[in-house]
Amino acid sequence: MNELQVKTNPQVELVYLRYPDHVQNKMLALRKLVLDTAREIEGVTALEETLKWGEPSFLTKKGSTIRIDWKKKNPEQYAIYFQCSSRLVDTFKTVFNDLFNYEGNRAIVFQLNDDIPEVPLKSCIAVALTYHNVKHLPTLGM
Repeated sequence: MNELQVKTNPQVELVYLRYPDHVQNKMLALRKLVLDTAREIEGVTALEETLKWGEPSFLTKKGSTIRIDWKKKNPEQYAIYFQCSSRLVDTFKTVFNDLFNYEGNRAIVFQLNDDIPEVPLKSCIAVALTYHNVKHLPTLGM
């Protein structure tokens, strides 16, 4: 595994603590998946975990921002968000078709009772964390 330096804004933990218990576990599992994926990517040595729009967010030097969140207005779902001006979600739709539920060109949405297909999702996360290195490739190298 890659030696990864994670710089976490202390305010991020407070956001996780504010989620309802049944949601908190889902959000922390998604966070772990992002961190584990970052550790597995050759060349990704630093990850910043911060807040963007009040949502836990992950940034790398050569990547596109990833955000995760649950919202009260849609209490039965949570999501992983990607830069809507990128080719990320459109590429995920091409590669994975209907494996995931999408929200436009900005998110993969999960129902609270969904089993997350971890291997394909890790592939999506990896491409986002290295986006500026792969954005010129057909299907982003997926």
